[in-house]
Amino acid sequence: MTPEAQLSGAAPAGTEPAPSIDRLHGTIQRIAANVEQVLVGKPEVVRVALVTMLAEGHLLVEDVPGVGKTSLAKALARSIDCSVSRIQFTPDLLPSDITGVSIYNRQTESFEFRPGPVFANIVVGDEINRASPKTQSALLECMEENQVTVDGETYRLSAPFMVIATQNPIEMEGTYALPEAQRDRFTTRVSIGYPDAKAELAMVDEHAGHDPLRDLRPVADGGEVQALLRAVRRVHLSTEIRRYAIDLVTATRQLPELRLGASPRSTLQLVRAARAQAALSGREFVVPDDVQAIAVPVLAHRLVLTSEARASRRSATDLVRQLLNRIPVPRGDSDGERR
Repeated sequence: MTPEAQLSGAAPAGTEPAPSIDRLHGTIQRIAANVEQVLVGKPEVVRVALVTMLAEGHLLVEDVPGVGKTSLAKALARSIDCSVSRIQFTPDLLPSDITGVSIYNRQTESFEFRPGPVFANIVVGDEINRASPKTQSALLECMEENQVTVDGETYRLSAPFMVIATQNPIEMEGTYALPEAQRDRFTTRVSIGYPDAKAELAMVDEHAGHDPLRDLRPVADGGEVQALLRAVRRVHLSTEIRRYAIDLVTATRQLPELRLGASPRSTLQLVRAARAQAALSGREFVVPDDVQAIAVPVLAHRLVLTSEARASRRSATDLVRQLLNRIPVPRGDSDGERR
């Protein structure tokens, strides 16, 4: 039997109609409020995390130690009543520790597959860039095709399936740079940053005496999440908005500051995230603001700067923002003209 993690409370696919955007908005607001109990003063980070979930993508959280990377991942996972697993990436971690392994059963005289922690709805990968590139690559097939192949046998993963990975900056001791192919499979990357003085004071007042994750309870079940994803897929994406997204991605491949621009996979992820952003804003159609709001988290981590650009202290984030200011924006939400 194919091992597959089951989403708690999920209805069989296609048995319920997609909910209205109003219902989606209310459910997402509950999840956001739940996560913000843990990650104080970072609503923009929470927004990107929720957009990634609604886009059926994967989230990479990159920042220095101690700013709440793992707390964000755990809070989002615990806010939904579904199967969750956690992988602590270390230099000695093996690919089979992630995907699972076939073990010989003497009684049946056959090999049996023991699924690894990747068989869950939400997989929290802590400090992913402390593992070797070989181990990191074990997630490639999982994230792209929602399946695992071990000893020639293919096993389907849960639906939905989301990886929330944290990593430290590559300048930190004991870290490995994520391969380009691995980075490209993350729908978005977000940096949390240090809180301002007011938010840090609130964090001390609220969290100094207890761990907020300990008391966190789910505010949405698996069936609701499945319905939300169906609703996002129905959000209208006009021809002009599609062209706008393609123009943005294509422009990254023409920048002299970049050795590697955004891939066609980036275009797909950008329009999916724009749909999710529109739904999060309570709309059933995508407008240019949705693309602009999510462009930096979707595109920046995929871009590879030239050595000259790095020496000039250029950043991929700044380059994406320059493109947003330069690329003509379509008018209207359907088939309007460009301005």
